[in-house]
Amino acid sequence: MNKLKIFSFALLIFGIGTFAQDLDQAKKAIDAEQYEKAKTILKSLIATKPESGKNFFILGNLYLIQKLQDSATATYQKGLLAKTEANFNAIGLGQIDLENGNLAAATTNFDKAIVNIRKKDFEEFLYIGRAYMNPVKPDYKKAIEYLNKAKTIQPLNAQVLLSLGDALYGDKNVNDAYSAYRNSFDADNTVLRAKLQLGVITKGSKAFTEAKTAFDNILAINPNYGPAYRELAETYYLWALNDKPKYTEYNKTAIDYYEKYLNLTDYSLDSRMRHADFLVLTKDYKALEAEAAAMQKLDKVNPRILRYLGYSAYQNGNPDAAIKALNDFLAKDKAKIIGRDYLYLGLAKTQKALVSSKNADATVSNVVDKVLFDTGIVDIKKGVELDPSMANELNDFGKKFFDLKLYKEAAAIYEVATTNPISRNFLYDNFYLGYALYFDNANKAEGEKVDTVALQKANVAFGNVIKASPTTQDAYVYKARVNSLLEEDPAAQAEMVKNYEEYIKVVTEKGAAEMSKKANKDKFVEAYNNIGIYFAKTDKAKAKESFEKALLIDPENETAISTLKLLK
Repeated sequence: MNKLKIFSFALLIFGIGTFAQDLDQAKKAIDAEQYEKAKTILKSLIATKPESGKNFFILGNLYLIQKLQDSATATYQKGLLAKTEANFNAIGLGQIDLENGNLAAATTNFDKAIVNIRKKDFEEFLYIGRAYMNPVKPDYKKAIEYLNKAKTIQPLNAQVLLSLGDALYGDKNVNDAYSAYRNSFDADNTVLRAKLQLGVITKGSKAFTEAKTAFDNILAINPNYGPAYRELAETYYLWALNDKPKYTEYNKTAIDYYEKYLNLTDYSLDSRMRHADFLVLTKDYKALEAEAAAMQKLDKVNPRILRYLGYSAYQNGNPDAAIKALNDFLAKDKAKIIGRDYLYLGLAKTQKALVSSKNADATVSNVVDKVLFDTGIVDIKKGVELDPSMANELNDFGKKFFDLKLYKEAAAIYEVATTNPISRNFLYDNFYLGYALYFDNANKAEGEKVDTVALQKANVAFGNVIKASPTTQDAYVYKARVNSLLEEDPAAQAEMVKNYEEYIKVVTEKGAAEMSKKANKDKFVEAYNNIGIYFAKTDKAKAKESFEKALLIDPENETAISTLKLLK
């Protein structure tokens, strides 16, 4: 919805009435998302018509689109001193109040804007409605309330209907939003933004073929309407995620369409920022690195550029550059930090902490800088705390350490990943958390004590797997093995037996074909032997029965043979 808020708002900052030709050109530039071109026109208009308060209001709104709140505030305050239509600037200041969480101040400013309006005036209600939609935390119901007031006065106004569609869509009333957008386009078929939003709704329902047709139809009307290319890019991006065999093809198509969109903008820093955001989505980090470097030449202080430099450097295998860029970004006063910022900083640190070297005998040694690795884990935790969905991205990274048999480090990563119970990798991450903690302890040198706290975590992890997928048979085996390492804990030994018995039950219920697999036969023998050893001192009959079952599968099994001799 953020894009919807920004771009529909962009069109409406120029209002509904009849203005000078320059303002009409500015409106077209805004709707085409050519913000710098529009800004130049608006500044010229203010210089020639400083008595119009609405000109200041429009420019202030444009600054807000570009997230330049200080510039917007200063412009609104100048607009309050204008001779005509100064009241609109109170709406602008009210929107800033909403953005800053000051609802009382916002209400006061909105009341100032409408205190002296005439019966036929509706734009004030329209803009207040939009103001409630545009903050980070929008109030769509309040927006609908004001937009309905505008609609009462101007029931067939295309811009009012367009804004009402945005508010209804934001309020998750998709059917009424669709009707509002359709009515807007019917009222004025030059309002391509309304037709665009019909395609956006179609795209949101994953009807990608139909969405593509909708955007193609807009380009048939106006082949230079840039936002339609942007929507085609986003359609193919989502299509790629939902059609894995065509992921590479569709992702490339998405990037190609975005390049067409970008070519129709003014290549301003703002449009390049949007391009960079899209490159992050499509994971084109080589292009992102080039774009970030180009943007840095235009603006050396914008913190978002440091974010892009950090992301691309990490993904392109340059952890030092990533750490520097992201640390510089996080140190900026006005940096709006998101979970991915800390995630990539932490991943860059843990990546740098791993040093591999080739030995004289051609084998590879892996050494981990523990201090740097641990600080990286702290940052990864911060990232997941800020945005739990970041847990989805830890699976492959943890597997890298696991495959290198750096089990303790792999476990640290998977432990963070499993803090999000709705992660798409939750089951898999728990399995590998349990694996890593088990192998880290099972491989300890003789005489070295196991880490009982770590083994308890492994026990819980395998328990999570079993809860989520009760037929995952190996979870029972490894849960049993984990408890077998806790030799001095009677409760753990009893749980070991229970887990082995559950394993036998689950595999048996799957049928003869599953039972006959060599891997399962070996684990059956392991289970029967451990159950037999457990009961050897307390229930010799049960112990003998268990060893005999092991020998039915493997008649030469030394453990079963030797222990049976001791029991006789």
